[in-house]
Amino acid sequence: MTIDLKQGLKKSVIICAAAFLMALNIKTFVRTGGLYPGGATGLTILIQRAAALFWNIDVPYTLINVILNAVPVYIGFRFIGRKFTLYSCLMIFLAGILTDLLPAYALTYDTLLISIFGGMINGFVISMCLYAGATSGGTDFISIYLSEKKGMDSWNIILAVNVVILALAGIMFGWDKALYSIIFQYFSTQVLRMLYKRYQKQTLLIISDRPDEVCGTITRLTRHSATILRGEGAYAEKERTLIYSVVSREESKAVIEAVKKADSKAFINSIRTEELNGRFYRAPEE
Repeated sequence: MTIDLKQGLKKSVIICAAAFLMALNIKTFVRTGGLYPGGATGLTILIQRAAALFWNIDVPYTLINVILNAVPVYIGFRFIGRKFTLYSCLMIFLAGILTDLLPAYALTYDTLLISIFGGMINGFVISMCLYAGATSGGTDFISIYLSEKKGMDSWNIILAVNVVILALAGIMFGWDKALYSIIFQYFSTQVLRMLYKRYQKQTLLIISDRPDEVCGTITRLTRHSATILRGEGAYAEKERTLIYSVVSREESKAVIEAVKKADSKAFINSIRTEELNGRFYRAPEE
């Protein structure tokens, strides 16, 4: 079995597990609490509930979700990556079908607990998809496209979409559910930020007597360059070399370990980067 086939099977298994967990989360926590997750999932549930309330029509989750994801999927195929989009389509279809097939089950009727634990599960599921080279669909495609291809901060756009969804939900079904949905989305975002670090940056300040080896190590592992600054150590009053570089947080641990191998006496200060402007290489999605 080739390496590519093994990786493909591994990704498919992870995505199938993520789809099952997402469907289970919707049928246990989300529907029981009457919540509205962000993006296409939240809009799908809102349309389903509106159709049932106003027209007494039970519209399948899969049908609405696939229609809402049509344009984002096109953006994925056209601008992001075909493998990435195909894996995402697997996630979208399988999660939708399982959501329609799995029976509803209430673990608890405490809306606050539902909001917290449902949000945590949602963030974990999205992290699984991203690690497997896929997304759960909807605004995730748009976010990746704007971040990687246009260099834009997509947060405000996604936030605006979620605000519209929650506002409509509040008007039609009550503001308490919309406010609990904010708690759901908050915990989902926190878990996602904790588990998935590709888009987070880390600044490395390295003092080393072997700057060429250190810079070569950084470039080899990350395809990022570095800046060499010459200075004087205040304690020893000797010339010192400072290497400055910014890498993603998921790369930082491997880089630090490799730098210590290149120079066991290197002094490394790793700082979380809150904001970065300018060109920053990121490996494209397949």
